[in-house]
Amino acid sequence: MHTSDNGLDALTELLSGRRLAIVTGAGISTDSGIPDYRGPDSPPRNPMTFQQFIGDSAFRRHYWARNHIGWRFMDGARPNLGHRAVASLERSGQAVGVITQNVDLLHTKAGARNVIDLHGTYAQVRCLDCQKLISRTTLAERLEEANPGFAETVAAAQGVEIAPDADAVIESTAHFRVVDCDVCGGILKPDIVYFGESVPKERVARAYSMVDAADALLVAGSSLTVMSGLRFVRYAAKAGKTIAIVNRGHTRGDEFADLKLEIGCTEALSALVTSETYRATKSSA
Repeated sequence: MHTSDNGLDALTELLSGRRLAIVTGAGISTDSGIPDYRGPDSPPRNPMTFQQFIGDSAFRRHYWARNHIGWRFMDGARPNLGHRAVASLERSGQAVGVITQNVDLLHTKAGARNVIDLHGTYAQVRCLDCQKLISRTTLAERLEEANPGFAETVAAAQGVEIAPDADAVIESTAHFRVVDCDVCGGILKPDIVYFGESVPKERVARAYSMVDAADALLVAGSSLTVMSGLRFVRYAAKAGKTIAIVNRGHTRGDEFADLKLEIGCTEALSALVTSETYRATKSSA
C-alpha cells in the first residue's frame, strides 16, 4: 500500500478509467457541520446500543429527549462539495453508486440517485411491534405536543452540542415524555441500525452487487471500525479490485488498500471531479 499526505495525482491516476463503487462514512459530512465518531479530533462517544434502547425505558427517554433537539440540526444540514462530487461522479458514469454508513441523507440531498443507506436514515421512525413507519417530522409534532417548549428551554439553559446520528448532548432529560406507536402502542425507534443490530440482509446484498458492478472501491471518510463497512473492502480485495481509501487517521482496511490518502474527503473527491480523466469520462458518457 502507498500512503500519502496528499497524493491527489496518485489517486486520479490509480482510479483512471475505472468505474467506482464509493463507500462513505462520517468523515465526508464533517464539512457540513456534522461531527464524526472516530476522527483524530473527535471526543470520546458512547452511542446507545440496541439492547439498551429496547431494554430500558430510561435509556429510551434519554435518547428521544436528545434526538428531539438534535434531529432538527441534521435535517437542516446541507451537502458539501464532497457530497456534490460523489453525485457528479455518478452522473458522469464514473461511479456506479454510493454505499453510505451515514444516516444524514446528504448524498441524496446532493443529487446522488443510486444510494444505499446502509444504516438507515434519521428521517423515518419505525414501530418495533407493528412495523409501521412514520416520518420524523410527524413524530416531532407528537413529541412537541407531549413536551411543549422543551427544545427551546434546554437550548436557552445550556446551549446545544450536536452529536452524530441526530443526537444533541444534553443531560437533564428526566422530565421528558416519550410517546409510543399511535396504532398499537408499541415502542418507536428511529429506522436506523443501532450498535448491536444487523444491517438487513437485502440491503447488504444490494451493496455487494454494487461492488460487483465496479472496477474499483473508493472509501471516503470511514475508519471502517465496524464490520458493516469493512466487509465491502474485504470483498473487493478478494475479487482483486483496486482499492483506495481517503481518511484522516488509521482504518481497519488499510492493509487492503492500493493507496491511502490522509486528507479531507472534500479535497480528494473534488480532485477526482476536476481531473482530466473525469472530464474525458464525462464527455464520452
